[in-house]
Amino acid sequence: MQVSNNNNIYRPLKAEVTDIIDESPLIKTFVLKPEHDFSFRTGEFIELTVDGVGEAPFTPSSSPLKKDELEVTIMKTGYVTDILHNIDTGFTLGIRGPYGRGYPLDKLYGKEVIIISGGCGFAPIRSLMLNMIAEKEKFKKVTLCYGAKTPEECIYKPFVNEVRQVQGFDVFRSVDHKDDSWDEYEGVVTGLLDTLTFNLEDTVAVVCGPPVMMKYGTYKLIEMGFRDEDIYLSMEKNMSCGCGKCGHCMMGEYFVCKDGPVFSYDEIKHLPDIWN
Repeated sequence: MQVSNNNNIYRPLKAEVTDIIDESPLIKTFVLKPEHDFSFRTGEFIELTVDGVGEAPFTPSSSPLKKDELEVTIMKTGYVTDILHNIDTGFTLGIRGPYGRGYPLDKLYGKEVIIISGGCGFAPIRSLMLNMIAEKEKFKKVTLCYGAKTPEECIYKPFVNEVRQVQGFDVFRSVDHKDDSWDEYEGVVTGLLDTLTFNLEDTVAVVCGPPVMMKYGTYKLIEMGFRDEDIYLSMEKNMSCGCGKCGHCMMGEYFVCKDGPVFSYDEIKHLPDIWN
C-alpha cells in the first residue's frame, strides 16, 4: 500500500472542484485540483469529504501519473453522493488517502489483458487503462468489454473513442436494451467474451462492476479456462473509514479497505457471500 500523502490519516487534503462532467443521468465526473500534488497507484481508493456532511470512498478515475489533478466519477446513490451531485465548480472538498491495494501491474506486464466492466465500475478501469496506455509497450494486447443498461447510461464516450485509436487496445460495448442510435452488441456484457479470441495461456483478466456482473463475469472466465489466480477483482464493498478501524468492510479474514480492494479470485473464492 502506498503511504498516505498526509501524515495525519484523519485530516483531509483540500481540493477545489474545477470542472464537473455529466457522464449519464446518474453519473458525474468531478475534476479536482488538490492544494498540493497528490499521488496514488491505480486501483487504490480515496475518501472524499464534504465538510459538515460526511465522506464516502471512491476510486479515482484519472491517470495515477498525473499528480496535480484528480478525477473522481460518482454515481448518485445516497446521502453524500446526492450532495455531491448538487455542488458547483469552485466548491472545496477534502481527500483522505490513498488507501488499499491497487491493481498488480507487474503481473499484467507481458500479457494479454481482458477487462470486464459495467456501469460505474468503469471508473477504476479508466484509471487502469490510462496507466496501461502510458506503458503500452509492456502489454501484448488490452481488450475492454464494457456493459450498461442503455446507450444513454454508457459513460466515458469520448475516452472510448480515444482508446480505440491506440494500437493494441480495443473496447467492445454492450447494452441490455438498445435504441436506434446503437450499432454495437445487445445483451449481457459476458456475451462479448464469446466474440473474442485470445491466447488463454498468456492472458489475465480484470473484473470491476456491479456484484452480479462480477459474479457471472468471473464464472464465465473460469468456464473458459482462466485460472483463479489470473482473475483480478475490485471488491469495493461496504468500505467506510478507509483504514481498517470500523470493521464495516470485513470479508472473511480480510479488511477490504486494507487488504484490497483488489484481490485475485484465488484469494477470496473460499469465502461465502463475496458477491453480496
